[in-house]
Amino acid sequence: MIEVTAAFLTKNGRLLIAQRKPAGSLPNKWEFPGGKVETGETPENCLKREMEEEFGIDVTVGEYLGESVFHYVHGTIKLLAYRTTWNAGELLVKAHKAIEWVQISDLSGYDFAPADLPFVDKLRRGEIEL
Repeated sequence: MIEVTAAFLTKNGRLLIAQRKPAGSLPNKWEFPGGKVETGETPENCLKREMEEEFGIDVTVGEYLGESVFHYVHGTIKLLAYRTTWNAGELLVKAHKAIEWVQISDLSGYDFAPADLPFVDKLRRGEIEL
């Protein structure tokens, strides 16, 4: 099982989502930003590292919001979600095709990666508040 982190980062009542590039796995799918936990790394440290590498920002990783497990052809993903706060840095798009700041009510208009969909549902039902 591959552990992957997801940031729930908000700004002015909107949530940051990122679109994967057209090449590679899950082309053009939207996701909550984050990345794969490396050997010997905590999920919190992973998320902090990934936000720096992929977006050029420093974050504080806060409350654990839950997990989603999905069985892809290439392996099983356990997605670990955390409330995340943007501390410093200019938000850059380095590893994705695009980013959007969206309202929760607009999430259904995006084609999310399967592992992210349970979180989309929880946000839309109000089970996770931002």
